[in-house]
Amino acid sequence: MTTRGGLDLQELLASMEASLSEESFVFCCFPNGSVEALAEYSPLGLFWENEGLTVILSIANAGKAGVETEPCFRRISLAVHSSLEAVGLTAALSKALADVGISANVVAAYYHDHIFVPEERAEDALSALEELSRSAKAGLS
Repeated sequence: MTTRGGLDLQELLASMEASLSEESFVFCCFPNGSVEALAEYSPLGLFWENEGLTVILSIANAGKAGVETEPCFRRISLAVHSSLEAVGLTAALSKALADVGISANVVAAYYHDHIFVPEERAEDALSALEELSRSAKAGLS
């Protein structure tokens, strides 16, 4: 069964719940990488680019793989099921973080969006997204 997720931006923002991972992650690239060779490092995410295989690894697994462990990011997961066709969600999230000077690396998965933010600003990022959701809820009232 396929579930499409929500499309209404105001409703998505109002109903989203953000949670911050305890674990830190890094983005790295393996120019000649194969998914099978990287499986032992339990990648959180993979994406093929022209330059190679981009991999999101926990800090611990990045160290085991022998790759750089900086810069570090924390993952904020959004408990709202948005459609991959929803318009404006990524822009609204990015703007809320940009307004407080925080970079956002967004990964849109099938059920949820995940935002990787600099480790040292993770709590500030979580607060900004919670405020965005509160404002959207107020707008629905």
